Amino acid sequence: MKTVVLSVDARTPAPDIVARAADVLRRGGLVAFPTETVYGLAANALEAAAVGRIFAAKGRPPANPLIVHAGDPLAGRALAGAWPENAERLAKRFWPGPLTLVLPKTPAISDAVTAGGATVALRVPAHPVALAVLQAAGLPLAAPSANRSSRLSPTRAEHVLRDLDGLIDLLLDAGPTAGGLESTVLDITASPPRLLRPGLVTPAEIEAVIGPIQHAGAASGPLRSPGLLGKHYAPTTPLECPADDAARVAELLAAGRRVGWLTFKPRPMPPNLVVELMPASAREYAARLYDTLHRLDRLHLDHIIVAPLPDGEEWLAIRDRLRRAAGTP
Repeated sequence: MKTVVLSVDARTPAPDIVARAADVLRRGGLVAFPTETVYGLAANALEAAAVGRIFAAKGRPPANPLIVHAGDPLAGRALAGAWPENAERLAKRFWPGPLTLVLPKTPAISDAVTAGGATVALRVPAHPVALAVLQAAGLPLAAPSANRSSRLSPTRAEHVLRDLDGLIDLLLDAGPTAGGLESTVLDITASPPRLLRPGLVTPAEIEAVIGPIQHAGAASGPLRSPGLLGKHYAPTTPLECPADDAARVAELLAAGRRVGWLTFKPRPMPPNLVVELMPASAREYAARLYDTLHRLDRLHLDHIIVAPLPDGEEWLAIRDRLRRAAGTP
């Protein structure tokens, strides 16, 4: 199969391109498109065979569930077997947007989507292209990030092609995504609700709407959300987050290693060192992180070293992604 790539305006996608993507999805195909977080790989969430193609293309373990995207809050609510008051409040505040809610599933959702579990992860994306495709298809779409399993999530169309060219039917290229990190995932079936994956919506923002939440511990039983595996969001180049990044970089350079360094301070750049000066703002750092790691990965370095992050809840999601990219508990 040859993957067709179509350029589309990020704000006002052309109706004929949207209709083409919707037709592919209705016929059981795979379409990658941008969301406000990262690029997603979509298939009809009501059709097990279509969902199976996502797992095959990504090389994704079948026990790792998918997020289902709906075209509007009402459509999202219809996919839940129960809709508690907390879900209503959060949907009113954050949908469309980067918050995923875990709720009891309806029988219509394929068990392949939920890894055989009784709950489903739901969200309504905020990106105009994603919303247009969802509304034109008239289907809920299972849509994990459009990359090979455990690898870096894509924030540009070229990132998608590096992993999935020839494995998917269609890619809509609308330029870089704005958020840069995956959605926050909150399990509404727990009391109090449990934060399964930190993301662009912070715990404080959630608690301002529904009160205290708990942070999930180690997963047991069927996974209720993507993003819970120990090794995830990883470049092919080994990544480390040492307490003393400068000392570790010096050690590696002395050993003749080629090193990429994500740091907040300007640094000299001797041979074998590539310095990436990262923003001090958590939002800007998140938006740039995966793109920076993709770029360093293409240089075939021996190591990527990441400077310690500032304290503060706004860095929680970034810290989570880097910890999983490094494969550290």
